[in-house]
Amino acid sequence: MQSLPSPVELERLVDTTTRLRAGIESVITGRPELIRTSLAVLLAEGHLLLEDVPGVGKTTLAKAIARSIDAQVGRIQFTPDLLPSDLTGVNIFRAQTHEFEFRPGPVFAHVVIGDEINRASPKTQSALLECMQEAQATVDGRTYPLPRPFLVIATQNPVEMEGTYPLPEAQRDRFMARLTVGYPSVESELDMLDLQEDTDPFSRMRPVTDAAAVQGFIDIARRLYAAPSVKRYIVGLVTASREDAGLRLGASPRASIQLLRAAKSLAAMSGRDHVLPDDVQELAVPVLAHRLLPSTESRLSGRTTQDVVTDIVARTPLPAVEPVARARRALG
Repeated sequence: MQSLPSPVELERLVDTTTRLRAGIESVITGRPELIRTSLAVLLAEGHLLLEDVPGVGKTTLAKAIARSIDAQVGRIQFTPDLLPSDLTGVNIFRAQTHEFEFRPGPVFAHVVIGDEINRASPKTQSALLECMQEAQATVDGRTYPLPRPFLVIATQNPVEMEGTYPLPEAQRDRFMARLTVGYPSVESELDMLDLQEDTDPFSRMRPVTDAAAVQGFIDIARRLYAAPSVKRYIVGLVTASREDAGLRLGASPRASIQLLRAAKSLAAMSGRDHVLPDDVQELAVPVLAHRLLPSTESRLSGRTTQDVVTDIVARTPLPAVEPVARARRALG
């Protein structure tokens, strides 16, 4: 087992993520918890699904995250006529050399922004499955690795359903977290008007870090300590979702893994080398709710999967936290 991250490594991670949050908050005002969770997904090497009504800042948040990192960025505007090769790339025949040359698509980037992903056909949506799960793309029988880190930030509009193709369960399960941006408060919206009255806030954004540093922070976050009791707590939450009468589909084992990784990232951003149950509780709804399918009775009563996860967290006993000093001795 790898050693715990040193205080110097954690300090560097906290300093960088603090500056990242400050830069993104200069564009997305009044949503610190949303930005904090988004960065936790980034450090957990997951993928992010932003779902909300038009005009609340889904694409703006995705662009702000991409702009704050000095890395390759791919942008895809999903439409019904988009083809899988428009995402992954295509082989072009060169008459001069009588050979095929591979031209990479926009998924060959560190941060891929997929705008209105539910407007593409299921065939095109499925082209992202291999990319998101295995960080690779297969074109004409040949597999190409994608750059690391690799983050997909997709947006979708749940209101305008005409001409859309809802994401299947298998694809939703590939996203580590689903977040809703929500309407800003009155004060935040007034600040937004002042900031964007005569200038583009993106013109003031400068990269805070680069792709290599982010990959290093991902490695640091994965080395955090999660006590056996915390892992049992995560499995208990996931198991409860499979047994809840209000659901007809519970969370998958992938959900357990991703909840643990996201909790480690959140703990690292707090400057800790160990995970607390509080980290798991904070991320339970964004990481689990979008993977669940409500029962007919839940839908008729207006009970959402977010409500179910909140109830599961409330009734699941908190674990006893193992002393960190003992964990440090065990890990050397």
